[in-house]
Amino acid sequence: MAVETAELHAALERAVERLRRLPESRLRRGAAAEGRALADALTRRAQLLEEPHRGGTRRVPDAGLWAVGDQIAVTGHDLARAIEAADDPARAERELAEALRLLAAFTV
Repeated sequence: MAVETAELHAALERAVERLRRLPESRLRRGAAAEGRALADALTRRAQLLEEPHRGGTRRVPDAGLWAVGDQIAVTGHDLARAIEAADDPARAERELAEALRLLAAFTV
């Protein structure tokens, strides 16, 4: 049975909207870098679920200040799909909890 990810999707939307409302000055002072770090963490977790033998080595490229919100949205939704498709429900639940923790810690 697939793990329910509605809470993850809602948390992603909140994080992305917070980031998109920030002024350029705040993005330049570190919010964009924090967002990229979050996107990297989300994509790494998805990679580890989908391809554990590769070790989650791919990174999100730096596509500029204005792309960070989209990068979080895409990587987060990819992680949600990986969680839903995971063969191990207990591991999927752990990944969901970790993703929600990462998003809660993203306080830009």
